[in-house]
Amino acid sequence: MRPTAAFTPLLALALAATTLTACGGGSGSGPDTVKVSFKQSTDNSVKVMDTYLADVKKQFEKAHPGKKVELVPIKAPDSEYYTKLQQMLRSPKTAPDLVYEDTFLINSDITSGYLKPLDPYLAKWPDWNRFIDTAKAAAKGEDGKTYGVPDGTDTRGLWFSKDIFARAGLPADWQPKTWKDVLTAARTIKQKVPGVIPLNVYTGKPVGEAATMQTFEMLLYGTNDGLTDPLYDKASKKWIAGGQGFEDALGFVETVYQEKLGPDVSDALDPNVMTRVRGEWLPKGRLGIALDGSWLPQDWLPGSGHEWPEWSEELGLAAMPTQHGQAPGEVSMSGGWTWSIPAKAGNPDLAFAFIKTMQTKANAQKWYVANSGIAVREDVARDPEYVTAQPGIKFFTDLVRHTHYRPAYPAYPKVSTAIQEAMEGVTTGDMSVDEATSSYVDALQDATDNQVVER
Repeated sequence: MRPTAAFTPLLALALAATTLTACGGGSGSGPDTVKVSFKQSTDNSVKVMDTYLADVKKQFEKAHPGKKVELVPIKAPDSEYYTKLQQMLRSPKTAPDLVYEDTFLINSDITSGYLKPLDPYLAKWPDWNRFIDTAKAAAKGEDGKTYGVPDGTDTRGLWFSKDIFARAGLPADWQPKTWKDVLTAARTIKQKVPGVIPLNVYTGKPVGEAATMQTFEMLLYGTNDGLTDPLYDKASKKWIAGGQGFEDALGFVETVYQEKLGPDVSDALDPNVMTRVRGEWLPKGRLGIALDGSWLPQDWLPGSGHEWPEWSEELGLAAMPTQHGQAPGEVSMSGGWTWSIPAKAGNPDLAFAFIKTMQTKANAQKWYVANSGIAVREDVARDPEYVTAQPGIKFFTDLVRHTHYRPAYPAYPKVSTAIQEAMEGVTTGDMSVDEATSSYVDALQDATDNQVVER
């Protein structure tokens, strides 16, 4: 789903040029037009966001005679999306009126002065009281102000092919209790069902935050007691330098690729590997187990281009276990996206009016279901139509009870990149776990101005 990768100055300039071309004259298009920029899927057949926004645009223009909505899609892999978006936000000539922000990056953009605080708008909007507190917190800056309206959250777990499991002699109701159980299942698949990928875990810089959050942190946050943050020490306000849990998480990734339990390294380090998992490997029975997110079914719904109505019968779901099965027994990570107004937006009032149209109960519920998202409005979460709208919604919603949120402080994107580099080192075999951990600690010190504590 979703991250930050390192880019050279030359590439950054090239992306800036691309953005300027794509976005025309920015917000300077007149007081009656609201420009809405969003992340468009790199898979041409997936139009979930496009369809949803087109519907909201019609509603908005009907309710606001004389006002127009211009949709400005950014079609790029996650890491490139963030770079392009930040280029746009730097100038009033290119800044849209409304942008789609990943919560992991929002504090970095707040610190850079790219976003406008929304508190004056929120204070006059009764629906804001319907949003759950954890979702509100994800869009809050260190200054205590709120810079985005969340449109859902997500959780992560293990998807597995019942057909491949049956051929491997594994149970259709598989629920692993430890990391060892996961690896044992993958090894069994490799031995008994040749020609398929036993296990996919995202890794390396090309997939950006998907590697950090959907793999590494799903492992790291399952190495301790489930209460103490293993990445950031809130008491000292410092980042944690390595430690046994960090090494164990890297060791899991190393094992997957050393033992060839995952995809070929060249495929694993393909920026479009997430599209292949959802659009090809799982639907076509080429992947045994996928450590992935709650949103996958959005690609399989009618009209998506990858329709797969049988997915709920052909795939099983299991919680990701903690390392040794220690309490609470399972682990998940949650993130999400928000709609934010750039500091240099030309029409901020109109932009917030569009947010309110998007976030009516009916529209929010429609989006959660279409996007296979987890509701952040308590009135939607209680609605029986939402709970039963799609297979898997209850499973992934239940994971919220043991979920974790990233320490989304301004340094986090750089910390995330350092984690991706360490993961890539053990994936390719260029570094041992010890070497990758040492490299991470060095990068962490640089990324956080040495705000590091040993653990």
